[in-house]
Amino acid sequence: MKKTLLTAVSAALVSATLGAPAIADTLDDVIDRGVLRCGVVLDFPPIGFRDADNQPAGFDVDYCADLAAALDVDHEILELTWAERLPVIVTGRADVVFGATSDTLERARTVGFTIPYAIYYAQGVVGADSGIETFEDIRGKRVAAAVGTVPEQEWLKIAAEWGEEDLYQGYQSENEVFLAVAQGRADIGITTNTAVLPITQQYDNIIAGPRMPWTTDYTSVVADRKDVSWLNYLNLFVTHQVRSGRYQELWGEYVGGEAPELRIPGVLY
Repeated sequence: MKKTLLTAVSAALVSATLGAPAIADTLDDVIDRGVLRCGVVLDFPPIGFRDADNQPAGFDVDYCADLAAALDVDHEILELTWAERLPVIVTGRADVVFGATSDTLERARTVGFTIPYAIYYAQGVVGADSGIETFEDIRGKRVAAAVGTVPEQEWLKIAAEWGEEDLYQGYQSENEVFLAVAQGRADIGITTNTAVLPITQQYDNIIAGPRMPWTTDYTSVVADRKDVSWLNYLNLFVTHQVRSGRYQELWGEYVGGEAPELRIPGVLY
């Protein structure tokens, strides 16, 4: 009787195991593959861009290389538009995205987020003759931003309040936003504080504009939301970048000055 019972239990366990859904394990997949696939936005200097030799470069690109080195694998950069940052994870084309992605609750229904790895705030770049010096000066002006970004989402709320949705222009990349301002097709382009200096150096007729009124932008590394072990590893990677001084080293190299404090007052990290 005991033997029969044990056989039945064993069969049930085997059946349950065979019928159980496969558990995502990106960490093992990356190590077995020998290549880490990183999605990076490359029209966001100095965080992501192409250098004089047309090679990917910037803060996010180096973070990808650092993660690959920690895993002892090679890395591959997949160039993304802003709108592609979530789909590339959902479809499994990338293992991770370093792309200045704000950790909104809406996005978290689709993808997983680590603790913040970089912090930005929104700022405008304006035409030198636009007359825009303060936030209120933007009323009645033509505003441009990249499609699928938090600056676009936040600006459209303000545009709706002001009844100026018709003055908004959405572009697929920030390079197109800056070009629209330089060519006089838009009066102001909304970007992040880190991009202002290189853009004003690139274009003679673009100057720094006002800071936007919405909150500081905490951005996270993006990965499969169901792969908790991978997200845990990425969280540990982010903390090691800070503890080792690498975060400050790269921020100083690409942005300059003291790297922003990543801890949020009143919460765990």
